[in-house]
Amino acid sequence: MTPSTGRRRALLALFAAGAPAWVAAQQLPAPTLTAPVALAGLPAEVRQALPGARLAGQARLQVWGFQIYDARLWTAPGFKAAAFGSQPLALELLYLRDFDAVSIAERSVKEMRRSATISADQERAWLAEMQRVFPDVKKGDRLLGVLRPGAAAVFWLNGQPRGEIRDAEFARLFFGIWLSLKTSEPAMREALLAGADS
Repeated sequence: MTPSTGRRRALLALFAAGAPAWVAAQQLPAPTLTAPVALAGLPAEVRQALPGARLAGQARLQVWGFQIYDARLWTAPGFKAAAFGSQPLALELLYLRDFDAVSIAERSVKEMRRSATISADQERAWLAEMQRVFPDVKKGDRLLGVLRPGAAAVFWLNGQPRGEIRDAEFARLFFGIWLSLKTSEPAMREALLAGADS
């Protein structure tokens, strides 16, 4: 592996779970959103976990010209963006590059810290849980998470159950990576919530 290839892979790993607050600190080009590719309709696991779900919005995350993933947000009737953490929802990521589970978990914790203070014990526990549930992803893999407010976050890979993390605070902060007002990607938040009530 050449130094430039290694650096590129390291940079891409930083963006695996969403968000590039790190980019501004390094004075690199900011990520951009482009129109996502047309994806299939309502996934079966969303239909089962979130009856009456509708597509609230979608976006593609791109960093340095590298396409990272397409994201779609599914919400239940009556969903209010301002109270996202207290309502069921499903977030779907269609990966456009390969990422390992450890990178996804570590980046997720960094982004979750934008919304709340996370103790060292919480971080260790959440990293272990994410590495248990999150797979290494390949280009074309579809990872879907469902927020069960006050209870858990449940995950599927390509329509197959991966497991759940039964921690209400984890679940709220995890989906806040994309939906919190403190997200490092406000343009993506706006696109995902485009069809939701404020």
